[in-house]
Amino acid sequence: MNVGREQVHVVESGPPDGVPLLLTSGLGGAWFDWAPAVALLRDRYRVTVFDRPGLGLSPAATARPTLRRDTAILAALAERAGPPVIVLAHSMAAFHAEALARLRPGLVRGMVLADPSHERGPRTDVRLAAVLTPLAAAAGAVLGATRLARVAGPLGRRLVLRRTSRAGEAVPDDVVRSVYGRGTVIGTVVAEELAYREAAADLARLRGRRPFPPVPLVVVTALGDVRLPARRREWSDGHARLAAMSPRGDRIVLPDARHMVALDAPGVLADAVDAVLRAEAAAEDGA
Repeated sequence: MNVGREQVHVVESGPPDGVPLLLTSGLGGAWFDWAPAVALLRDRYRVTVFDRPGLGLSPAATARPTLRRDTAILAALAERAGPPVIVLAHSMAAFHAEALARLRPGLVRGMVLADPSHERGPRTDVRLAAVLTPLAAAAGAVLGATRLARVAGPLGRRLVLRRTSRAGEAVPDDVVRSVYGRGTVIGTVVAEELAYREAAADLARLRGRRPFPPVPLVVVTALGDVRLPARRREWSDGHARLAAMSPRGDRIVLPDARHMVALDAPGVLADAVDAVLRAEAAAEDGA
């Protein structure tokens, strides 16, 4: 699918007249990370899952990852799905989802943030992503050309998932290799890492200019891979602040689930989406 200057791989499922639900993956994620949750949601919702440029099965990006670019992609997909949509965002994609709600509140019916990234007072005194992203892309191209990507990418994915999920992959190994064995994906994962702090800082500035709309909001906190008590408190407190962005915010804390909540606790996410829809329906009935 064409989204402005970018092309993204999109997977849709569910009834044509279902409530539109837009799913967006965390840093370096792929559409299949959502497979267990989609299986629970597609009977009731018209589900759209996509890969950001350079990730999953999407071709290489035209523009580098930024908060502006990725929020614009979300907005285009929401408009295509038929707004307002419920947004279910994981990890760093929570930056894009929150920015969408602040910039285009008419597109958003409600939101579920699955173990979202958050930074308190992020600063970027020196912005290097614009300079370093082409180097990341070049490194990915070299890995792809030498076929090292076929080994390095899937290995890196396994190592990350070993720390962030108890459930493991939801798709066969050959599907994982077909994605993470691409040099483009490896370069894009590095580019998103480079963009992280700048996106957090840009979102912090946006918060000072645009309010978060009073839509139903559920923040799901996973603590199963956060070992240090101080870090657990910090992670939980940050999520409490996110939930407080909306007067209709709520929290779900999962002591045992790890960061890849869509794999470890897909039923919790499906229930959270249902809760958002019920809250919105109740508000409309009371209006």
